[in-house]
Amino acid sequence: MAKTDGVLSARRNRVFLALTLALTALAGAQNSEAAPPSPPAPSRPAPPAPPPAASGSGASALQGIPGMDFSALSPAAQRELSTVFSDEFCYCGCPHTLGQCLKGHTGCQHAKRMARLAARQAAAGTPATDIILALSEYYASYRAPRQKLEVDPRMCMGDAKAPVTLVEFSDFECPYCGKARPVLEAFAKKNATKVRFCNVPFPLPMHANAVPAGQAVLWARDHGKYWEMHDAIFENAQRLSTATLVELANKIGLKGAELQKALQAGTYAQELEKYKSMGSLANVRGTPSLFFNGRFHDIQLGLTEDTLSHALEDETVWRANNNAWAAD
Repeated sequence: MAKTDGVLSARRNRVFLALTLALTALAGAQNSEAAPPSPPAPSRPAPPAPPPAASGSGASALQGIPGMDFSALSPAAQRELSTVFSDEFCYCGCPHTLGQCLKGHTGCQHAKRMARLAARQAAAGTPATDIILALSEYYASYRAPRQKLEVDPRMCMGDAKAPVTLVEFSDFECPYCGKARPVLEAFAKKNATKVRFCNVPFPLPMHANAVPAGQAVLWARDHGKYWEMHDAIFENAQRLSTATLVELANKIGLKGAELQKALQAGTYAQELEKYKSMGSLANVRGTPSLFFNGRFHDIQLGLTEDTLSHALEDETVWRANNNAWAAD
């Protein structure tokens, strides 16, 4: 019995010890600090959103404009014109861009004319920034002071009572003047009742033969053949000399020997200088230089029948409304 009691006592002691150790471990676990959670992985920034796809041609901004169709323009020209429509304001004075005016102010004739002018520039490959600058300068020229240009009527063609007078300063050795001549004369003849076209010789310093040529055309004027001599000189611009001028005078039915005497005497030198001074006062720096009713017309807009007709139309509207744009 004593042995059995000893065995039981030993077992109790082992159970008690195991229970004590378990309780101690449980208490330690309850009193200890929880381990901090593992820090989350740093979040990666979201990739930037891709930029909106650029319009392939700008055609959407040019659609839905009543009475106007720009589909014939190349995609590049349409993009430039679309930029002009969104960035430039209509010159009619409304608080809208040109594009907004074309779509929302459909009765505005100014916007349509402005759009046609911009479209011609875009078609020629001019970038939008240059088109906007050219448009700004073009419309600003209407409000600028006008030049007073007095030209002998015998140096003009067209109706003397026409509402618009177009004055050209030209140099007989200037290749650009040579190219402009048929365009200007055809325009003047086509619009003879609307525009009076006058030509003024303006020899440039680098063209020595342009001086006797200018004197020769003034001499021919006094003999009733200004335009005949004008055209003959331009047609022979590559071989100008006193001998050539005398030859041309004979060809148009005048006496070349008399022209030679006038050139030698400098009979028309003073009058030619007068016209050169008139041009210089009007800020003529190159040729050809054009003036519509004394308003400088920048040929950077183009020198074609279309651009000349556009300027004539605008000038007529401006004049008819007492030097202002008519309200739409």
